[in-house]
Amino acid sequence: MSDHSRASAQELTSGGFCYPVRFANHPRDTALVAPFTQSEGSMIPERISIVGASAAGVSAAQALRSHGYAGRIALIDADPRLPYERPPLSKTDATTALIPILAERDYVSLDIDLLLGVAVTALDRTAGAITVSNGASISTDAVLVSTGVRARRLQVAGSELANILTLRDAEDASQVHARLAAGGPLVIVGGGFIGLELAAVARSHGIDVTVVEREPVPLAHAIGGELAAWLTHHHRAHGVRFSTGTTVREFGGVDGEVQSVTLSDGTTLDAATVVVGVGVEPATQLAESARIHCDAGIVVDRGCRTSAENVFAAGDIASRPRQRGLGRRRIEHWDSAVRHGATAAASMLGLRTADEPTPYFWSDQYDLMVQMFGQREAGDTYVSRPLTENTALGFWLHGGLLQSAVGVGASKDLRAARTLIENRIPVTAEQLADPAVNLRSLAKKPSNLSLTPEEARTCLG
Repeated sequence: MSDHSRASAQELTSGGFCYPVRFANHPRDTALVAPFTQSEGSMIPERISIVGASAAGVSAAQALRSHGYAGRIALIDADPRLPYERPPLSKTDATTALIPILAERDYVSLDIDLLLGVAVTALDRTAGAITVSNGASISTDAVLVSTGVRARRLQVAGSELANILTLRDAEDASQVHARLAAGGPLVIVGGGFIGLELAAVARSHGIDVTVVEREPVPLAHAIGGELAAWLTHHHRAHGVRFSTGTTVREFGGVDGEVQSVTLSDGTTLDAATVVVGVGVEPATQLAESARIHCDAGIVVDRGCRTSAENVFAAGDIASRPRQRGLGRRRIEHWDSAVRHGATAAASMLGLRTADEPTPYFWSDQYDLMVQMFGQREAGDTYVSRPLTENTALGFWLHGGLLQSAVGVGASKDLRAARTLIENRIPVTAEQLADPAVNLRSLAKKPSNLSLTPEEARTCLG
């Protein structure tokens, strides 16, 4: 560990919790990692600061070392906990054992300066430094912002009452599951993936659950109306009640604690606990204060580069180009964040790279696992195979190519669909809709991987 790195650690100790791995001092075995080749004219930063120990941030730190980077890496997060996986928080009630992204020893072996319990409060692009919450300044040559998103809150009467919660991090999860242990009724505002996963957990404990959703069918915008209705049927079969096509007008309470939820249609629901899951907002304050271009997220190119030189962004916070050149989007899925962090690491080292992996996500609800590959766009053609009690499979096509696939209980078919997407293998709607057609056989056909002019320019830098 370099002298300037050790000094930063000692400064930070006074105002936050520095994880013990900060003081490891040992030679790194660079023979175990692959060397990298930088693009012509690029400069390798000696000091890299990663703001946000999220899936994207940790992935970037790992990828930097795997490329043979030998400079200082500081991974900084306001949360004092060892960086942990967030998807399980809404899928299980086991909150006593968070799942670490990496074990403590891995940060030691990778010589990553892990600075926990301190928030980055300012980014000085001119001076090449970041300031943290205890006032200390850390010199840096490149910065990756991977601070993710924060839960959106309802701004209605009574929203300040106790036991109106969100579910985004470990602290939230601890509060939510403590309330589940106290019993229901539970009202979940928002029928997205987190809301429905939590509904499944609550029903497994016999808790009375009502989901309030402003759209007619929960998740229809994400997985299509047919499969969304099928999934809603499963929730109803497990005892979940739905109030759809309505929103929250106000919360009512006694002695400062929530007791009821009044909806826009006049219905009043009893509630001992309310969990609000109405979306998220990107945590762009740091970037905005540094005058980095933001538009519903930090705007990045396909290599995670922002409008500011030597400042990169990855993960949920990044507003990235859509794969088919149709504007921008943020992708809020774990697998995508991990891959995006690796893309950012390559870019920071001057490697020619572009973020083009097929997005993937999953959701566990009861004994069902919803899985989805690819990105759908408005105007894509939707086709599906016949639904059964425990299986569902749907597809979106455009221009004779499969763009996205979603399914339950169809893992082998979805893996084949991923191959069809990634290799651009031509396919027809009739083939996809016919359960007699073996998708794995289709996936073995010749691919159509010729690059578009835009993709060629991206890959060439």
